[in-house]
Amino acid sequence: MALSPSARNMAALVGVCLAALMFGLEISSVPVILPTLETALPADFRGLQWIMNAYTIACTTVLMATGTLADRYGRKRVFTITTIAFGATSLMCGLADDVSVLIAARFLQGLAGGAMLTCVIAIISHQFQDERERGRAFSAWGVISGIGLGFGPIIGGLIASWSSWHWVFLIHVPLTVLALIPSLIGIRESRDPQAQRLDVAGIVTLTLAVFGLAFLITQGMELDRAIAIGLAVLTLAAFAGFLVAERISPHPMFDFSVFRIRRFSGAIIGCIGMNWCYWPFMIYLPIYFQGGLGLDSRSVGFLLLAYTIPFLVMPPLADRLLQRGGPRLVIPLGMAVMGTGFLLMRLGAGVEQAGWLTVLPGTLLAGIGLGLTNTPVTNTTTGSVPANRAGMASGIDISARLITLAINIAVMGLILVEGIRWALPASLSGALDAAQQQALAASVAAGNLAALPQSYPALAADPSGAAVHGALVDGFGWVMLYGGIGAWVLAAISFAIFGPARACQPRTAEA
Repeated sequence: MALSPSARNMAALVGVCLAALMFGLEISSVPVILPTLETALPADFRGLQWIMNAYTIACTTVLMATGTLADRYGRKRVFTITTIAFGATSLMCGLADDVSVLIAARFLQGLAGGAMLTCVIAIISHQFQDERERGRAFSAWGVISGIGLGFGPIIGGLIASWSSWHWVFLIHVPLTVLALIPSLIGIRESRDPQAQRLDVAGIVTLTLAVFGLAFLITQGMELDRAIAIGLAVLTLAAFAGFLVAERISPHPMFDFSVFRIRRFSGAIIGCIGMNWCYWPFMIYLPIYFQGGLGLDSRSVGFLLLAYTIPFLVMPPLADRLLQRGGPRLVIPLGMAVMGTGFLLMRLGAGVEQAGWLTVLPGTLLAGIGLGLTNTPVTNTTTGSVPANRAGMASGIDISARLITLAINIAVMGLILVEGIRWALPASLSGALDAAQQQALAASVAAGNLAALPQSYPALAADPSGAAVHGALVDGFGWVMLYGGIGAWVLAAISFAIFGPARACQPRTAEA
């Protein structure tokens, strides 16, 4: 018996929302198991960074390309292929027994996940033709995505404690099947007969530029000087090539003319602000809570929930503020609140006998700031350009988020390691050469302090481990300061770009 149109739409929505849930879970559940992966694989601090960065860089690679491919070959077909690929690569991640294999599998998983996410947005836009139904569908998608992002740390921690870290990845295999069944039943195939050609030059040059910058930040201290300079030159050349490719391409991946629209540019700064501090710091929070504060898994889970749950409950207030004060008020305000939360976390981490209670206010406030920023940013980027450019604007929005996330995962890791190295007392650093100091700082940054004396005999001068622990706390203090100041600076930049209220009206004509 054939399904009614409403039943097909509901089946399609269930399928794409399950796909969105998987994508969100994969971003926020993996950071919780990084300390476990450090000893289980084993993985050093650089490896832990690349386990996360491989995914985000890969997502950025395919975002704009997938939209063109889906328009040309069919959105349902491409969604089905990429969802199956996400399940298969999740299986590869779960079966990995080596850090290099896991990083490679995470890159492939990121390619599939980024493509799947792009198809989800396109399918909702075309499946629901009625404006009111489309709004409800996007609201449902936003809630489910938020659940994946917000509860990912708790879900990942529970899975790892009840079973093993492998199932944080393997859980996506049955979820893939559950997502595909209603999707195949409900999604109507759609194509764009006027689909543009793929901007291969733009995709390749942007990917090389982002990867090169992230690699330089993460590994630059360990590279030979000549190699590091050569890589920096190649990275700059790739970025320059991207700019040239987008200027001369008849179908550019990024149409830079939209940045002349104040509302769009101010909102993009909000995309950057969220991923400058909040999301990259989630990668390091479990290490800080366990290694820096000495908390057990239950307390770590509670603080991670406090960090993420405001993200789910703040959107209604954010929408109301957006309607009353406009993006010029709410987006800079959200980033300023987020930055204040980071500064409060630093203050709470610096007191004597710091614990979960001293950092709780900052974690809550940072989450509130994210909740105030996220929904208005998305609404503003797509609503500030003409309808025929909304897809491109959405692609720039997501790309700005993921590129900033990938770069700041690396930057925060660099600040953490260097902060630890400078905080090591002379009695320890004096017994080590420069390379050994750098290696010790990276090992401390990974958080497994108990295993350090076996690898570094010089730590016999610090039998209690107090000096190493203090260096770890100091390093995280610098990371929190970086996040707080960065969010405040970006809030001021965003406010200035939005300009006077009359200059921040919605754009209805072609830019």
